[in-house]
Amino acid sequence: MIETLVSPTMPPVAQTRRAGHRRPVCVAGRLTWRDASGTQRFAPVVTRDASELDVFVECQTPASIPLFRLVYLQLDVTARNNTALPLALRQGRVLSAIFRIGPYRTATGTPQGYALRLLVEPRTAAVRSVPTEAAAMR
Repeated sequence: MIETLVSPTMPPVAQTRRAGHRRPVCVAGRLTWRDASGTQRFAPVVTRDASELDVFVECQTPASIPLFRLVYLQLDVTARNNTALPLALRQGRVLSAIFRIGPYRTATGTPQGYALRLLVEPRTAAVRSVPTEAAAMR
């Protein structure tokens, strides 16, 4: 008989792979992208959680966007003043890439949501992480 030993002190793998701390944020917005034929498309979305580097959005209308497609995420103007939002999302349109597609709806056959990687300048992301690293070295 094979027995599996699971240590309760080990964190789940999904928690250790995250690049940033995600916060639950529910803000309306819009995705804009160009399809394979070059036609501009858009879909209304609602954010579910966000970090400095990525955000998960749920589409309000059926939209099928392929993996690794470049999209623009623009949040509602009135919600941009929310301090719970990462700085990159408060500045207007953010170029992003779809890096994970959520589960599919059985009724429409389209994904329920998309995980977007925010394509912010590396310098901006590095500046935010430097103070914590510098404080740890002191």
